[in-house]
Amino acid sequence: MLKKLTIFAVAAAFIAAPLPSFAQAKKDSVVMAMALEPPGLDPTNAAAAAIAEVTLYNIYETLTKINEDGSVSPLLAESWQASPDLKTYTFKLRKGVKFQNGEAFDSAAVKFSYDRNAAATSTNKDKSLYQSFESVTAPDADTIVIALKYSEPNLPFLLGQASGSIVEPKSAPTNVTQPVGTGPYQLGGWVKGSSITLNKWADYRNASAIKLSKVTIRFISDPAAQIAALLSGDVDAFPRVATRSVAQLKADPRFTVLVGGSKAKTIVAINERKKPLDDVRVRRAILAAIDRKAMIDGAADGFGTPIGSFYTPGSLGFVDTTGINPYDPEKAKQLLKEAGVTNLELSLKLPPPPYARAGGEILAAQLAKVGITAKIENVEWAQWLSQVFAGTGPHNFDLTIVSHVEPFDLVKITESDYYLGYNNEAFNTLYKQIMSTPDEAGRAKLLGDAQKMLATDAVAGFLYQPQWPTVINKKLKGVWKEVPQFENDFSAWSWE
Repeated sequence: MLKKLTIFAVAAAFIAAPLPSFAQAKKDSVVMAMALEPPGLDPTNAAAAAIAEVTLYNIYETLTKINEDGSVSPLLAESWQASPDLKTYTFKLRKGVKFQNGEAFDSAAVKFSYDRNAAATSTNKDKSLYQSFESVTAPDADTIVIALKYSEPNLPFLLGQASGSIVEPKSAPTNVTQPVGTGPYQLGGWVKGSSITLNKWADYRNASAIKLSKVTIRFISDPAAQIAALLSGDVDAFPRVATRSVAQLKADPRFTVLVGGSKAKTIVAINERKKPLDDVRVRRAILAAIDRKAMIDGAADGFGTPIGSFYTPGSLGFVDTTGINPYDPEKAKQLLKEAGVTNLELSLKLPPPPYARAGGEILAAQLAKVGITAKIENVEWAQWLSQVFAGTGPHNFDLTIVSHVEPFDLVKITESDYYLGYNNEAFNTLYKQIMSTPDEAGRAKLLGDAQKMLATDAVAGFLYQPQWPTVINKKLKGVWKEVPQFENDFSAWSWE
């Protein structure tokens, strides 16, 4: 009898066993990896691009949405109109939208968010943009009117960046760790140093269109570990993966490798608050010591285009300024001699990304050839943000290498507390002129003048415009190739 029961039990087990994959449910979760962990989850109070990579269009939304091709479409705003002089914009807001804590989204939340960004105590990375608003008014619950001090044709694009995220007023003080937005995902959990989990928000206004119910984001900074995680299948997608892994992963049929353009600028930042770096001859000497091609080949595995200013090819009014400070080691030595500088020792603080660490080794070797000793100090991302970049200082560095990923950020150079410490009234006046010129041809010419001024003044060691490789499981769809800004719009991702 026992033997018969056992046979029946085994048969039942086979009958109950799942059929082959064609009968299984479609996969609805994904594991993505990033090189850097965000320092917090409020993109309106800190500059780290990693915050936007997790939160933008996922947890938080903005009035407008920046698309893969750089175009702008409605998001929390249904439509907008600009005055002929591009100094007044009227936005009609989407109705019936809720925040994840149940509060209603309306013009009061938009006004609160923008006024908060402009406040004297604000640490928003685009604070200067919001301070350029003459007024933000809410004539009714579904309308917001922005009046600007200067014309700004790029305002719809700029408001689609993470710094323009609309926050719920009561949740604002705790958004760093408990983010509340209007987006399709909510924070599921955050294991510091390891991963963040996002869960689909069931009450999202368009929840039926969201295909992924769960996204796990892992933080892997080491290039070798990045490759290992992909090859083992632990990670389904790795946007902006270390460039040195690309050749190996391209050869693997399990993956698709997307190589996209960017508006990013990889630079050697120079702290002009410190002597002798306040002397333009010393800065020009540093630039003359840099072989951009060697830097692109060695630090970015060839994924870059040389630049000579804080501006990228393809942008309005771009001019090639690489010839203003070309690679010329003998000229570098001559400039140092003219400045009366000998045996110059400089700190070189490097954040974790591979392009920065590898680039730092190359830079130190290049500077050594002209008599400058660069003392490398590798720091973690949080240290770099607080010691080097922080708006309030202390700007405790001589040199560093970093990619600035925001488009249209020439305005940063005009900010008195910006970490480069350039502070040139002539440039500030020129920038105001650019902002006051609504016609495109006139603006393009002035933008060219601005690029030439930054190159001539050797404001930084302008290196290259990076290309960003993204590696994904070939069955994963909706991942962007182009990178107009750092974001991962999980609402568009799905499995084949």
